[in-house]
Amino acid sequence: MSQTPFASLPEHVKQIDQNDQFAFSCHPGVPCFTECCRMLELALTPYDVLRLRQSLKITSREVLDLYVIEEFEESDIFPRFYLTMVDDGRASCVFVAKEGCSVYLDRPGACRAYPLGRATAVQNDGTTKEHFVIIREEHCQGFSEKHSQNSTQYSIEQGSAPYNQFNDRVAELTLHSRIRNGFRPNDEQRKLYTLALYDIDSFRTQLLDDTLDSRDTPLETIKNFSDEELLTFALSWLSHEFFN
Repeated sequence: MSQTPFASLPEHVKQIDQNDQFAFSCHPGVPCFTECCRMLELALTPYDVLRLRQSLKITSREVLDLYVIEEFEESDIFPRFYLTMVDDGRASCVFVAKEGCSVYLDRPGACRAYPLGRATAVQNDGTTKEHFVIIREEHCQGFSEKHSQNSTQYSIEQGSAPYNQFNDRVAELTLHSRIRNGFRPNDEQRKLYTLALYDIDSFRTQLLDDTLDSRDTPLETIKNFSDEELLTFALSWLSHEFFN
C-alpha cells in the first residue's frame, strides 16, 4: 500500500490516476487565454529560476533582485521564493503579454504542469510513486477542448521531465529523514540554501575563489559545469553541509 501526499482537497481539485484521460488544451484561441497568469501565488523552484536565468540571459542574482520575492516565517524550515506580480489591479505575472507568455519555452514548472498538480510519495517498499491531481478552476475553458490525454502524456507534451527530476532531488534534501526527525538549519545554513540553489552564479564564483569548500571537486571541473550540472552538484553539496 502506498502513501498519498494529498490529504483533504478543495472541491475543484480531484486526485486522478496516471492513466485517467482528461480533455484539456490551452492556446490563444481559448477565450480565457492568459487568465490563469493572473491573481496567483507562483512558487519558484531552483530549476525554475535556473531556466528563467537562461531565458532572460541575466545572472541568477539579477533574476532574484528583479523578479523574485523571498519569504521566511518562523515556522518555515527553508526560505520560500515566489515570482513577482505586476501591480495592475489583477496581479498579473510579470512575464505575461497579450500574445501569451514571454518566457514560454522556459516557463516555470507549475505553469507548465497546469491544470495538473504533481507530488511524489514513498511507498512501503522504499520506492517513490507519482501522484496527480487535476485542477478545474471556474474561469478555465481549456477543459472544453477536445484534445484528450492522461497525466503522463500531458507531462511529456509540456516538457515537464527535467523540472520533475530536479524538484524530486530538492525534495530529497528538504524532506530528508534528519529534517523529519527534527533537524532545523541555522541562519547560515539557510543562507547557503539560497546561495547554492537559487543564486548559482554566485555559488560558482564562491567555489572558484575558495570562499566555499569545493570538497575535492577540481575547480576546473566546477568552472566548466553547465547550469544543470552545477545545480546537481549544489544539491549534493548542501546535503553534505547539512547532514554530513
